[in-house]
Amino acid sequence: MSAATEQRPDPDGGKVRRPDPFAAPKGIPEYLPPESAGFTHVRDTLAGAAERAGYGHIELPVFEETGLYARGVGESTDVVSKEMYTFADRGDRSVTLRPEGTAGVVRSVIEHNLDKQGLPVKLRYAGPFFRYERPQAGRYRQLQQVGVEAIGADDPALDAEVIAVADEGFKALGLTGYRLEITSLGDAECRPAYRELLQQFLAGLDLDEATRERAAINPLRVLDDKRPEVRAAMADAPLLIDYLSEASAEHHRAVLEHLDDLGVAYTPNPRMVRGLDYYTKTTFEFVHDGLGAQSGIGGGGRYDGLMATLGGPELSGVGFGIGVDRTVMACAAEGLTPWSTARVEVFGVPLGDTARRRLVVIAAALRARGVRVDLSYGGRGLKGAMKTADRSGARFALVLGERDLESGTVGLKDLLSGEQRAVGLDGAVDEVIASLQA
Repeated sequence: MSAATEQRPDPDGGKVRRPDPFAAPKGIPEYLPPESAGFTHVRDTLAGAAERAGYGHIELPVFEETGLYARGVGESTDVVSKEMYTFADRGDRSVTLRPEGTAGVVRSVIEHNLDKQGLPVKLRYAGPFFRYERPQAGRYRQLQQVGVEAIGADDPALDAEVIAVADEGFKALGLTGYRLEITSLGDAECRPAYRELLQQFLAGLDLDEATRERAAINPLRVLDDKRPEVRAAMADAPLLIDYLSEASAEHHRAVLEHLDDLGVAYTPNPRMVRGLDYYTKTTFEFVHDGLGAQSGIGGGGRYDGLMATLGGPELSGVGFGIGVDRTVMACAAEGLTPWSTARVEVFGVPLGDTARRRLVVIAAALRARGVRVDLSYGGRGLKGAMKTADRSGARFALVLGERDLESGTVGLKDLLSGEQRAVGLDGAVDEVIASLQA
């Protein structure tokens, strides 16, 4: 009999069926202590790079009207056609769990008139996004991202800044095994003529019906097809980078010049399309070959028509989304752990009720001074409490018993060296802080 269905007697002598335990939904990663320290460090480091560049925090709804993504992301994308979590709420309105962040940010900027407060509007966000995909390493149904959007300035220097912010975040984590791939997807002046040229090329290929339907909506999406047979057929396809308008070509040259000035290395990739329809001009992706098939760790680009498409003014925008999950995997691939897994810095071990009352007060005083502190609860003995202290990752333990109380001291134990010394109870807070800083 399994543990999930084990029979156990109830107080009246009968049998009670133990319910089967719940499990997390398929394809949803969980980050548990102590490994969760790596997740929070990566997320906060990436967001910190954006904060230092003046990007203010925005907290987005987890779900929006379905039409926002259908119109903003693009009907031809896999995200809209295959991957969205869409359902009717109790008011019979169609809503969708957010699959990406840009459309929601643009909607918020329009709704709250943030563009009236000065341009560009520079925002950053972090949190979960949802796509119904086949779960595999690095591809999750709930994915975590850090993103930025800069709206209201068609300036190549802003494109370069956005890219450099992402690059700075990766470098701050110590990553070295990634590369930046970049191209331009042109503008409204050159895209129509190139679209016709590409459609003429596609008309001569033997493509399946589903691919032809996608090509009819947005032929650029065929360039992004990962199937080997389609890639082979597209080997001689015309490339948009060779048909840019003068304005787009100059914009692209200026972006690359700014990246050179900033010392951000890049690799041209003229076949890059990305998975969303709203991109124009600058388009980029950060790739880490240590992750196998799911090598992308972040990317983005410019979306000059999206604001107007969603009902706002004719303002340009540029941004990125970085996968926190995949960046954590990239750190693991390079053997990087630039974070501490310690839950606390100090662990209190009270031996008796009176000692517990005193240590609770000392712990509160230390926390007020910015020190992370935990205590042993439940009346555990010294041996069990010290094991818990070791597992917490604390640097020091405060051990307080009845004899210590009588002498007005508390034991301060260095959990690395094993050395312990008595310090005065009244000055214990200052002594602990000084020891941590030594």
